[in-house]
Amino acid sequence: MMHQEFKWQLKSGEITLGRDPLVMGILNVTPDSFSDGGDFTDRDKIIAQAQKMVAEGAHILDIGGESTRPGSEAVAAQEELDRVLPAIDALKESGITAPISIDSYKAIVGQQAMEAGAEIINDVWGFQRDPELADVAAHYSCPAILMHWDPDRDREKDLIDEMNRFFEKSLQIAENAGISKSQIALDPGFGFAKNFDENYELLRRVDELHALGYPLLIGTSRKSMFGKLLGNTPKERVAATAASTVLAYGKGAHIFRVHDVRENRDALQVAKAMLYGPPPPKDV
Repeated sequence: MMHQEFKWQLKSGEITLGRDPLVMGILNVTPDSFSDGGDFTDRDKIIAQAQKMVAEGAHILDIGGESTRPGSEAVAAQEELDRVLPAIDALKESGITAPISIDSYKAIVGQQAMEAGAEIINDVWGFQRDPELADVAAHYSCPAILMHWDPDRDREKDLIDEMNRFFEKSLQIAENAGISKSQIALDPGFGFAKNFDENYELLRRVDELHALGYPLLIGTSRKSMFGKLLGNTPKERVAATAASTVLAYGKGAHIFRVHDVRENRDALQVAKAMLYGPPPPKDV
């Protein structure tokens, strides 16, 4: 499948979403995330991890201050701000220039993160938990990633049809707020209110979401869909994640949100060479 091309306008410049896959490095500054909870709550560790991911090829850094793993407890806005704002400040002060995405569904967190230097909003509820976050994205004219998370969907109906219905509602909220269509990406939400079989059905059919006309972000990194298949722990799921990344890229996806940047970047470069032809060979 040839990749559709889109362009995002950020404060720091333009990003093209097309045949060149973009890697988004996950930087959770939480004590309880399913895979890396507590690993990056210290300023020096946050900076070191961000520098590592950028050096390994991350194009965007996604900072999250509230875990969304199954069974996690909601975090008050102030506590979330107390986690993410120092992290954004630390990255800016350390000279990291990769665009920062704020992984939050709360308008107040999105607004203050944008003021601190974030350039992208990544909402796991697709503007449907706190629609005022759409107003924040419109105010800053920033890209917004809208994820599918619908615990109440009709499981007797077709999965993709239900996802399209959800996204149409999210996109209407975005349109009402005045967000440009060119500043939106969709995330099918692997693992979010989807069972084992549904996650693999989604991976197989993810290209059907292109009918909506937006770039796709894929977030399968270290997910339980691999653990339930392979019987391994989150940090042992790097190869499985890379396999899903390559499959989704082959189905036209654009952005890949991962913990393990180098491995997924390498896998994507092989996939790109296969689809579009390799660049000149490097000396080894």
